[in-house]
Amino acid sequence: MTTFRIGEAAELLGVSADTLRRWIDAGRLAAERDEHGHRVITGADLAGFARERAAAPDGTGNSSARNRLRGIVTAIVKDQVMAQVDLQVGPFRVVSLMSREAVDELGLEVGSLATAVVKSTNVVVER
Repeated sequence: MTTFRIGEAAELLGVSADTLRRWIDAGRLAAERDEHGHRVITGADLAGFARERAAAPDGTGNSSARNRLRGIVTAIVKDQVMAQVDLQVGPFRVVSLMSREAVDELGLEVGSLATAVVKSTNVVVER
């Protein structure tokens, strides 16, 4: 079974190792000790915890899109018609191309929180 050390799991969840340790100590996430005495989290436990955390907290479940990535806007480049919006979602950069009008209507600016909603019929998974 795949296991993750605290630092690896924290990076995957987009939080600090200290935050992850507090969650473990509070009983929110199960962890066990490996043969060296280090705390590790099973892949199945980490996946379940990540699913729970990813549930849309604002009740926006009226969509067929299931991939919601909340992050902070790090850059916006606009021209007369289109805009490029960059989000930092944990360790990942997500880029969206949309109309300038949509950016203005959403009130997006660098430093604001936003959620990238992704629906795709073709997703490549690599290992």
